[in-house]
Amino acid sequence: MTTITEVKPPTSGGGSKARASTRGERAVEPLIFEKSVPGQRAVDLPPLDVPQAELPDELLGAPVELPEVGQHDVMAHYTHLSNRNFSVDGNFYPLGSCTMKHNPRINEWAAALPGFASLHPLQDDTQIQGALRLLYEVRCFLEEISGLDEVSLQPAAGAHGEYTALKIIRAYFKDHGQPQRHLVLAPDNAHGTNPASCAMCGCDVVQVKTVHGHTDLDDLRRIINEHGADTVAAFMITNPNTAGLFDSKIAEAADIMHDAGAKLYLDGANMNAILGKTRPGDFGADIMHFNTHKTFSTPHGCGGPGAGPIAVRKELAPYLPIPQVIMADDGSFSLDRDRPKTIGKVRSFVGQFGVLVRCWAYISACGPEGLRNIAEKSVLSANYLAVRLRRVYEMPFFDPEHGRFCAHEFVTVPKRLLDKGVSLNDIAKRMIDYDIHPPTMHWPVHDCLMVEPTETESKRTLDRFVAVMLQIAQEIENDPALLAQAPTDAVISRADEVAAARNPQLVWDR
Repeated sequence: MTTITEVKPPTSGGGSKARASTRGERAVEPLIFEKSVPGQRAVDLPPLDVPQAELPDELLGAPVELPEVGQHDVMAHYTHLSNRNFSVDGNFYPLGSCTMKHNPRINEWAAALPGFASLHPLQDDTQIQGALRLLYEVRCFLEEISGLDEVSLQPAAGAHGEYTALKIIRAYFKDHGQPQRHLVLAPDNAHGTNPASCAMCGCDVVQVKTVHGHTDLDDLRRIINEHGADTVAAFMITNPNTAGLFDSKIAEAADIMHDAGAKLYLDGANMNAILGKTRPGDFGADIMHFNTHKTFSTPHGCGGPGAGPIAVRKELAPYLPIPQVIMADDGSFSLDRDRPKTIGKVRSFVGQFGVLVRCWAYISACGPEGLRNIAEKSVLSANYLAVRLRRVYEMPFFDPEHGRFCAHEFVTVPKRLLDKGVSLNDIAKRMIDYDIHPPTMHWPVHDCLMVEPTETESKRTLDRFVAVMLQIAQEIENDPALLAQAPTDAVISRADEVAAARNPQLVWDR
């Protein structure tokens, strides 16, 4: 087992003698504009095969000053930059709630197949039977995994799936003569996108209390009684929740909502923890979304591309977006646009097709047993880390002596360490020195780290993470001021994040 003594401190120690020209022994990389040489070209365009036409002067703007760089220099430049980035491929990324896990390369191979990558989105259904079959099979996979009746693949991200699902709930109640149902209930530890999605759909959000990380069912009943059952549209809940706990009373919460005539919406952000072990439809969910990047290993970050499929019970299916891929009795596939009660399109064409190819490849490669193994190993990994760190890093929701284990992630509020004079940000920046991406911070409670190791990390990586965290704790005991200078071994020193957010410089200024 890895011990604390096997973790080597960063090479530049406290950082007081860091050289201006380097950070962490790596030379400063010039900007691509600074590498520009007049006359250099990275591509040779083919000769025109159509007559050249000049644009009128009134349509031309100011000249665009682009860097002039040769092909090899372009490749070298961006390769150097990529080597400086934190990434899922190169680092441990325990980003709680965001589920940053390995993206198998077979997914990329499948998405790049010419029969998929070269399709035109407006081709006739008869010419894209293979693509439609894949989409239909993804639908079937997700219907089985969710335990619900029908899936739409159209939403482009998790939050977009929330928005689409709430539009469907609103359409359902309007169609059933209950447009007054405008309240959506959400626990006080809900994902931030939940209330935002509600507001986008013209709903008002009422916060439900949580006790020790779980929904307070008495408060849920109280709110329904105070506002009137006929005003409540849905209860949005994540299970496992953002405290890293599986809510064993979720079925009871579903009964409370159904007795009020409302729907239970499941934010599927944490499905990674329950794949193949339980199905949302079986514990009472009426509608949910998936985050394919969190659960099915599609790429994550930089604002896309993404996919947020939604699954619904039969009574909500007529309101799903169009077009919907369907299979005919003869085994052929087509896009169904004849759905009179649909909320309409929420994204161009049929969704983010390349991402859905990756999703299909991952689910197909895993199979039912592999999906169950994902849940089992992700939960095991999180509990392993929590048990080994809990004596130094306090955990308000983790108490194995009384049967309170975590699911796929755990929350630590390291009060004893913070009382030594360091901030949570200091701890996070010091983790960068050890090539570990900081976890989610200050959520769902203040001064917390939310850690999610996922199922794709080896025990060796987990052991090193434990050793690093214990080493950082020891550094705080010995010299708290050291952490105030972190990171000392990264490409750049600590940035002024507030100033960067308020005064971003988005263009190169000569």
